[in-house]
Amino acid sequence: MITCAILTISDKGASGERKDLTGFAVKQALPMKDYIVEYYKIIPDEIDLIEKELIYLCDEAKVNLILTNGGTGFSKRDVTPEATDRVITKKVPGITEAMRAKSLVITPKAMLSRATSGIRNNTLIINLPGSPKGAVENLEAIIPALKHGIEILIGNAFECAT
Repeated sequence: MITCAILTISDKGASGERKDLTGFAVKQALPMKDYIVEYYKIIPDEIDLIEKELIYLCDEAKVNLILTNGGTGFSKRDVTPEATDRVITKKVPGITEAMRAKSLVITPKAMLSRATSGIRNNTLIINLPGSPKGAVENLEAIIPALKHGIEILIGNAFECAT
């Protein structure tokens, strides 16, 4: 099983002003036979807090996959990609490219996403949009390859030579 954390980045969600529908939608979209959500939290759009939470999940909780949602847009408070960039040691641009490509078929606004993806230790971090619909559409675009990539990352699969 691939261990997973869902981290919702939302000022209103963290203060209790808004129910987190996106974190729930992301959890529902994960194939239960392959993924187990071991951690879920809502935190505000504070770069240092996001960074601290990502480091904890990678270095101490040691989950295999972190799916963030929210904080990837143009608002001054949207800092999830910057916090992610601070903690990753390897970028994985193909994941975010695939998500944007799939979303662009649905809406031209997809090009406005600043989401990023990357690796820290044995953890893959992926930024998803803050809306339930957008987050699920993005996740569905990458699910077919995600398990294989994570298995290679954690050493449970053989890489094919090309």
